[in-house]
Amino acid sequence: MKDALDYMENHMTEPMNMEEIAKAACSSSFHFQRMFNLVTGVTVAEYIRKRRLTLAAQELAMSPVRVLDVSLKYGYDSPEAFAKAFRKAHGISPSAAREPGTVLKAFPRLTFTLSLKGDKEMDYRIEHKEAFRVIGRKLETTTRDGENLREIPKFWDTCNSDGSSDRLVELGGGVHDLLGICADVKHEQETLSYWVAVESEADVPDGYSSTVIPAATWAVFTSIGPMPHAIQKVWERIFQEWFPGTRYEHSGGPEFELYPPGDPSAEDYRCEVWIPVMSK
Repeated sequence: MKDALDYMENHMTEPMNMEEIAKAACSSSFHFQRMFNLVTGVTVAEYIRKRRLTLAAQELAMSPVRVLDVSLKYGYDSPEAFAKAFRKAHGISPSAAREPGTVLKAFPRLTFTLSLKGDKEMDYRIEHKEAFRVIGRKLETTTRDGENLREIPKFWDTCNSDGSSDRLVELGGGVHDLLGICADVKHEQETLSYWVAVESEADVPDGYSSTVIPAATWAVFTSIGPMPHAIQKVWERIFQEWFPGTRYEHSGGPEFELYPPGDPSAEDYRCEVWIPVMSK
């Protein structure tokens, strides 16, 4: 990860190839981007964007360089696009950054420090599951600025309150648990599809959609405790401890959480995280 950060920092004024960044971390592109997001809390694209705007602001404040030249230097096709992104990041226009006393925001370079973890065991199992069809409600969202972390809980609240969750349980014949599926992840565009769904071969009702989850080998982790804190902690440990300590990496397919019936706020509530994996 440190080598990948060094690579990004040394190429801030050049077009960056995600494959080359991931190669510096000895990882596939998909696995690196997923790992980076879970470990740092920002996407690779968001990190690069914020660092470039930080460096651009410093140049504007300390030199007479033209705004057009700065915008081109940091990868913007036009001054208008640069000004829009700059204003969103700093709250002012690029030209205003030259004024004495102007307050600018800095997004510092990330650094990693060594900490000892792994003192607590992680139980998991490896399962192969054939392709299966799901029916559900779908949300299109973005990972930019953590919007997905706000939108997905709201989506669950909506599905639970408008009867969608109960309807899905019926479509699953009462024998399949509810799934929260993260699919169609496009790291470069910072978008993904999120499904509240159930495994089912039933006809698709109006207002619902269906998709097929491809066959995969899955690493399955159990979460015990009240939602959402318990399962969020499991996600953190998977990417901060389990992946670095094993010979597996994310295979790039959809991943999902499996929610059995029960009280999600209970201290003993059990649910699962399923992640598609492959050997390095």
